[in-house]
Amino acid sequence: MPRRARKKSSTGIYHVILRGINRQIIFEDDEDYEKLLETLKQHKDISGCKIFAYCFMSNHIHLLLKEGEEDLGTTFRRIGATYVYWYNWKYNRRGHLFQDRYKSEPVETDRYFLTVLRYIHHNPLKAGIVKKLSIYPWSSYREYLGKPRICNIEFTFNFFSEDREKAIELFTDFHLEGNNDRCLEYDQNMRWKDTEAVDFIKEISGVQSPVEIQSFEKQRRNDILRKCKEKGLSIRQIERLTGVSFGVIRRI
Repeated sequence: MPRRARKKSSTGIYHVILRGINRQIIFEDDEDYEKLLETLKQHKDISGCKIFAYCFMSNHIHLLLKEGEEDLGTTFRRIGATYVYWYNWKYNRRGHLFQDRYKSEPVETDRYFLTVLRYIHHNPLKAGIVKKLSIYPWSSYREYLGKPRICNIEFTFNFFSEDREKAIELFTDFHLEGNNDRCLEYDQNMRWKDTEAVDFIKEISGVQSPVEIQSFEKQRRNDILRKCKEKGLSIRQIERLTGVSFGVIRRI
């Protein structure tokens, strides 16, 4: 079946998702996150694109950006080639790391720009990885509150106020608002089969059955549950397979 042509944005701004192939983790440690940041900065300067927001999760990344002098396809091929070459060298592996084709959606209005921005920054919060946005080190949220590294923060702040201090205050308040933001997501229709989830839990915990992790020391148990959530297993599925209560899993 032929692929659908990408929807073009009249503003040149897109929400982009790049994911690991077969849900594969694309960051093993902090050095990997830093390397991708460096790679984005390098190719941002080459392509002329502008980055407004990003969030790196364990097996995928979100970006809000404006297309530069070259098309996004070329830009992401460059980014992928640079990072994957380094990653494969570091971990002595071969082959693809990213899904062969990134996903994107056009961002046509100011309102949707801000919706996507907040949605991207809320990823680690909604995944239960952190309880405060400012704690997560691998999103652009902290660039807006401190020193920018790769983001064009002025463009975003101008939506809030021309006064920097007021803009930061309104930006922060906007992110604290309750919301049901819905944007492009790579796994909207993707679900783990129970057999796959069981195998994954066994692999990361060394158990014969997922229910055994109930008896683990609290920190060890929580680390396993957190990895399950980061991998995309639903709270209900984790509860069903491990016997750990919904409330406990949700708080992790």
